[in-house]
Amino acid sequence: MSNSFKRGRALTTAIAFSAAAAMVVSGCTTTGGDDTDESTGGDGATGSTVSIATTNALTSLHSGTAEHNLNTNGMVDYLTGNGGLGSFLTISNELEVVPDTTNGTMELVSEDPLQVKYTLNENAVWSDGTEMTVDDLLLSWVIGSGWFGDGDENYFSLAGSTAGLNTTDFPEIDRDARTLTLNYSEAYVDWNLVNLITKPAHVFAEQVDMSAEELTQFFTDTEKGEQGNETLSTLGEFHNTGYAITQMPTDESLLVSAGPYVVSDFQANDGGFVQLSPNENWQGDPVQVETIILKFIGDASTQIQQLANGEVNVIEPQADANTLQSLESQGSDVIQGDQLSYDHIDLTFDGVFADANVREAFLKTIPRQAIVDSIVKPVNPEASVLNSQLFVSSQEQYAEAEAANGYDSFTEPDIEGAKELLAGATPEVRILYSSDNPNRVNAFRLIQQSAEEAGFVIVDEADPEWSARLGSGDYDATIFGWISPGAGYAGLPQIFKTGGGGNYNNYSNTEIDGWIDETQTLIDDEERMLELQIMIDTATAEDFYGLPLFQSPGLVASDGSVDGLVYNPTQTGVVHNILEWSVVE
Repeated sequence: MSNSFKRGRALTTAIAFSAAAAMVVSGCTTTGGDDTDESTGGDGATGSTVSIATTNALTSLHSGTAEHNLNTNGMVDYLTGNGGLGSFLTISNELEVVPDTTNGTMELVSEDPLQVKYTLNENAVWSDGTEMTVDDLLLSWVIGSGWFGDGDENYFSLAGSTAGLNTTDFPEIDRDARTLTLNYSEAYVDWNLVNLITKPAHVFAEQVDMSAEELTQFFTDTEKGEQGNETLSTLGEFHNTGYAITQMPTDESLLVSAGPYVVSDFQANDGGFVQLSPNENWQGDPVQVETIILKFIGDASTQIQQLANGEVNVIEPQADANTLQSLESQGSDVIQGDQLSYDHIDLTFDGVFADANVREAFLKTIPRQAIVDSIVKPVNPEASVLNSQLFVSSQEQYAEAEAANGYDSFTEPDIEGAKELLAGATPEVRILYSSDNPNRVNAFRLIQQSAEEAGFVIVDEADPEWSARLGSGDYDATIFGWISPGAGYAGLPQIFKTGGGGNYNNYSNTEIDGWIDETQTLIDDEERMLELQIMIDTATAEDFYGLPLFQSPGLVASDGSVDGLVYNPTQTGVVHNILEWSVVE
C-alpha cells in the first residue's frame, strides 16, 4: 500500500460505472507501490509495441458490474475511457484526484446545497466518430443512481452502489450548452469522484431501436422507480451481460471507446491476450506506444520465463520469494512495494455460517501469523498480520483502529476454544479461492490443516474461474483480495452495506448500514469519518465477518525496453501513466 492516503482515506474504496471510485476484486496480486517515483528503463526494445503479462484473463469490456468487477477488466476500461483516461478525472500516483479535461470539465457550482455541473468539450467524440452529448452523461447517471429502481431491485447491476447519486434529482440538461447539472439533496463525500463519461448512449439506444436523443426523452418521461418496464429491462440486460466476451466481438459497437486506446483483438482464457490500438479520434495527449498487448498468464514462473525470453516486456506476477529471486537472478528491472490491497477470508452469512458460534469457532482456527510468515515475510520481512478491514498498517489511522476493533485477538489459532464452541459438531466448510494464485493456495492449505484439527471438514473449492462464483452462494468462505483506486469512500456501501454490489457474503447489520449512510454525507469532517470507520471495523469483528490476513506485497518487472514505468499502488496498476510510456530505441 501507499505510505499515506490523502484525507485519511479508508482502504475499502474499482472505478464503478457512473459512480464514485469503489473497490475492485483482485484475483491475484497486481501492481503495488509506495509514494516514490522510481522508474525503469533500458535498451533492447523493438518496434512500438509493449506486451504486459496480467494474471487474470479478460472476461468483459465493462468492469462496472458486480459480475465482472475484476482488475484486468478494469485495466482495459481505464485504457478505453470507461471511467478511466478520457473521463472527467483520474487518480494520480500520489493518490490525488486529478481533473481530466480531454473531453469535458466538472465544476462545483455550490457546496450547500451541493450542485455539480458537467460540461462536454465542443470536440469531444467517441472512437467511432460519434459526437459525445449530454445523452451520454445522462445514461451514466441513470445507471449509477438507481433512479428507476425500487430501493431493493435495480435494472442495472453495479460493482459499487448507488450511494450519493441516489440523493440527486433528475439532472438539469442544457443540450445547446452541452451541460448536465446534478443537484444533491444532501452532502456527498465523493462528489468529486462521480464520473459521467463511461459507455456511449448511442450504443445503448440501438438496443431499444432509439436514437440517443430519443433515449434521453424516454428517461425524462418515465416515472421514477418504475418497475416492469420492458425498455429498461432490455437496457439493464445489455449493461449487465452485453459486454461479457469469450471471443473478439463481431459487434464493433461494443468496442467504442472514450480513451486513448481501442480493443483491436482478443483471445480468451489463460494463454490468451487482448490487444489495444490507438483511438484515431482521441483528443488528448498523443500515445507514444502504438500497441498495448495484455497477455493472460496465470502462472508466475511462466511470466518470468516469457520476460526473460523477450515474449513480454512488463510483468506483474505474484510477489513471493521465489518470484523475486528468479527475477533478480535473470537481471530483470524490478520495482517492489506494498499494494493498496489486502488479502482476507470472508464468511458467507448463510448455511453453515448462519450460526455465530460456528463463525467464531472457524475464525479461531485460522493461522494468520503462519500465513504472513510463510507468504509475505519472504518478500517483506517487516510484514505483520493485518488487523483491520478498512485500514492498512502503513496508514496513520491503522494503530487507532487496531487498538479498538478486536481483530488482534485472532492472531494465533485457538483450537481448544474452537472445539469448545463446536461442542462436538463437525461442520463442513467449502472454501473458494483462485487455483492460479500460489499465495491463496498456500493460505488455503494452512487454514485447512488448522481448521481440521478443531473438527471442521474442509472442502477444497479451488477454481480458476473463482471470481464468476462470487455471491453465488455455492461456497461458505472465500479467500481473495480487494484492491483500491486510491481515493474515496464508495467501498463502504459497496462491501459492507446490506445489498451492496460487492457484498458477496450476504452480510447485513442495520447499525452498520446507518453508519455507512452517514459516512457518505460527510465533507471535510475527518474526525467523525475516522470515528465511524472504526465503529464499522469493530462491528465487523464482533459479527465474525471474516478476517483480514495481510497487506498484499507487489512488484513490477520489466526487460528494460519501456521508458516511463512508474510504480503505482492502485487498482489501475502499471498502466496508470500509459501516456508517458515510450519504447526504448
